[in-house]
Amino acid sequence: MLVTTDYTEKKTVLIATVIKTNHQKVLEEIYELNSLAKTLGAIVIKEFIQKIKQKPPKTLIGKGKIEELKSFILVNNIKLVIFNDNLSPSQLKNLEKTLTSEVVDRTKVILDIFSKRAKTSYAKAQIKLAQYKYALSKLPKLWTHLEKQRGGIGFRGPGESEIETDRRNLRKSIKKLKKNMKLIDKQMKTQRKHRKNLIRISLVGYTNVGKSTIMNLLSKAKVATVENHLFSTVDTTVRKIQIKKQRFLLSDTVGFINNLPTQLIDSFKSTLSEIQDSDLLIHVIDITKNSFIKHIKYVENILLEIGRKTNLIIKVFNKIDRCRELNTKQSIIKKKYQDIKNILFISALQKTSIKLLKQKIYALTKRIPR
Repeated sequence: MLVTTDYTEKKTVLIATVIKTNHQKVLEEIYELNSLAKTLGAIVIKEFIQKIKQKPPKTLIGKGKIEELKSFILVNNIKLVIFNDNLSPSQLKNLEKTLTSEVVDRTKVILDIFSKRAKTSYAKAQIKLAQYKYALSKLPKLWTHLEKQRGGIGFRGPGESEIETDRRNLRKSIKKLKKNMKLIDKQMKTQRKHRKNLIRISLVGYTNVGKSTIMNLLSKAKVATVENHLFSTVDTTVRKIQIKKQRFLLSDTVGFINNLPTQLIDSFKSTLSEIQDSDLLIHVIDITKNSFIKHIKYVENILLEIGRKTNLIIKVFNKIDRCRELNTKQSIIKKKYQDIKNILFISALQKTSIKLLKQKIYALTKRIPR
């Protein structure tokens, strides 16, 4: 059972809880959550951030903040409340009842964006699998008439609750999807075997860092969508490119984000095998972001989690044309990373240093056996 949330033109408020030790992290996350909500068409009216020593298990936020929210929602006709924290089924149910407004969490928002952006049947299946897993974890909230009992053909008989029926149906759907995806995985592995003579390169990075623009420049064709939105592309694009006389296979993979739902990571592991099989990774970083060092670390952690095999990595710091503190940030980068030879500063939009990137790709891969 999947519940669709309509964000379009809905007046929305965002809520985040801050514990003393994670203040800066939450501020960055609420900024991202604002962008995520707007990507889906929501009209964000206000952000609420509550500093709290201990999160109340029933509502996650304190009674004072609940009353403040209720009043704000009533006066401003707020239709949607988005929590930065992942909410339990009971918290969702309690909050919707108390606030008299639809409530969703960060995980739901990201899943909905992925669902909206997916184009290929395989990406749609992966996202559907993640949605089913999410729905399974939220079932107690999804049913409003749990006291009803259902019996008859196809069920265990009288006494089975609606939630038990849906739990079983969701598990069946998950099992069926996994089976279908395994068949597609086999086909994709066969296709990759036929490409073994080509050197494989993958573009990786945080979401909205300019990977698709770089993909278009390197492939000399508009093969990827370029938008100034988070997760503008969730499908993996693979194209053949040529540098000098050497041919390569270039992949543009889905972008990452802080607190990427585990359901999505699990579902996309087969797609991310493009990264695992790559001979070279181009890690694209948005140098204009104050938290770019944290973004680098987060992407590196995901790469380790999915079992990255290659150590050949070019760190490409993009958007230098928009960076106000470029010299300062370049100094920080050069001090922090010892392998300066494999670091480039570019502007994909202005095509600055794209030739240098091509030269670096060729130089690093020329010793890889074909």
